[in-house]
Amino acid sequence: MYIQPNIEKRVEKFLSISEKNMGDALGIEFISFKSDEVQATMPVNENTVQPFGLLHGGASVALAETLASIGAWLNIEEKDKTAVGVEINANHVRSATNGETVHGVSKPVHKGRQTQVWETKIFNEDEKLVCVSRCTLAVTDI
Repeated sequence: MYIQPNIEKRVEKFLSISEKNMGDALGIEFISFKSDEVQATMPVNENTVQPFGLLHGGASVALAETLASIGAWLNIEEKDKTAVGVEINANHVRSATNGETVHGVSKPVHKGRQTQVWETKIFNEDEKLVCVSRCTLAVTDI
């Protein structure tokens, strides 16, 4: 796992409180934390597929919002604030099948004091685009 040096304490805090949540249930594993990019993988398995064995669009959206929320939170300087999603959209452009692992990369489009916008791209094992998502987040009190 890569952690950008100037955000190590924030990432350590996140990792210490992040057990037993939706990301954990879906098998999301973080692989890189930077202030301008967060990356994670997610298995395509019985927890993330729809009835026909393909990656569920909702699982893709959950991965996208997870990455965007953590990315936004890493950029909030105030300790008593967090980032919460207020709008998300997703375009599902290719399927991923049971047994694969997808890889999400989230980057900021806008990092403001009250709102942030992050774009997430999800790729299959062949590095082909599976989903592209844009998430707007509000910076709020904890």
